[in-house]
Amino acid sequence: MIELDGTLVLQFVNFMILMVVLNALLFKPLRAALKARKETIEGSKAKVQDIDEQVQAQIARYEAQLQDARQQGGQERSALRKTGQEEEVRILGEANRSAAERLQTITAQIQEEANSARQSLRGETEALAKEIAGKVLGRAV
Repeated sequence: MIELDGTLVLQFVNFMILMVVLNALLFKPLRAALKARKETIEGSKAKVQDIDEQVQAQIARYEAQLQDARQQGGQERSALRKTGQEEEVRILGEANRSAAERLQTITAQIQEEANSARQSLRGETEALAKEIAGKVLGRAV
């Protein structure tokens, strides 16, 4: 069995002295180092969180700017397409007018040449008819 005598008190005092020395030399610096490490980690986490929020805000701004640029590009593309279509209509209208004028000129020229040919043929027809009649009748008409 365990005997309770003076050594027990001596061991208890020895243990208490050891605890005071270990507390002063080991436990306090270790707790201080762990506390400092925890504070550093928490500070770093806070900084990371702040930086992450800033990055997310920056990404949101860039996405908004990109969306605006896309929308503006679409509007400019639509405006250019509309301008191109208007230009196409103008050029086609001008070409149609020019073609109609040429057609009218050519038609007038053909009619003029046809009238001239008719007049020429009418004159020749009379002479040819007199000649044919003269040959059929056998005398000069």
